[in-house]
Amino acid sequence: RGRLAALSPRGRLWKHSTLADIDGLPGTDALDAMFLVTLVRNPWDRLVSYYAWARAQSFDHPAVDAAKSLDFSDFLYDPQVAHSLRQAPARHYVTDAAGVERPALFARLEHLGDDLGPLWDHLGFRLELPHLNRSDRAADYRPYYDAETAAHVGRMLAEDIERFGYSF
Repeated sequence: RGRLAALSPRGRLWKHSTLADIDGLPGTDALDAMFLVTLVRNPWDRLVSYYAWARAQSFDHPAVDAAKSLDFSDFLYDPQVAHSLRQAPARHYVTDAAGVERPALFARLEHLGDDLGPLWDHLGFRLELPHLNRSDRAADYRPYYDAETAAHVGRMLAEDIERFGYSF
C-alpha cells in the first residue's frame, strides 16, 4: 500500500482493476504497445465460486453481506449483486478511460492450455500456472442451479456467454 500512496489513478488499484481504473498512472500512455491478457470464466461456475468466496469473507461489502444472509438462489437475484454483474462484462476490464475496448487476449480458465498459446508465442516461453485460490465448494457448478436460476444467469451475463461460447 505504501508504494501506491504516491500514485494518482482514476480508480481503485486492486487485483481486479480495469484499464479505466489505472488511467492517470505513469506509463498508461504506453498501453498501445502492451500485450493485454485477461482471464474469463464460465459465468455459471464463476457465480458459484463468487458466492462461496463471499460467504467466507469478513469485511463489509454488499456482496459479502448478501452471500452471508441469502441462499445461493436469492444471492443471484439480489439487486446489488445482479447490478454489479451486469455492469462488468469481460470487455469492461480492457476498456480504457476513453471508453475504447483495447485489443486483448481473453483466456478462458476452462481452456487455458489452448487460449494462452498466443501469450506463450509472444513471450517466447511457457509457464505452468497452478490452480490457486480455490473456493470451498463442489467442483461441478450445475447442481447449484435449477432451470430458472440458470436462465437468470444466462440473461444477466449474456454478453460474455455469447462472446466466449459458454453454455450451461
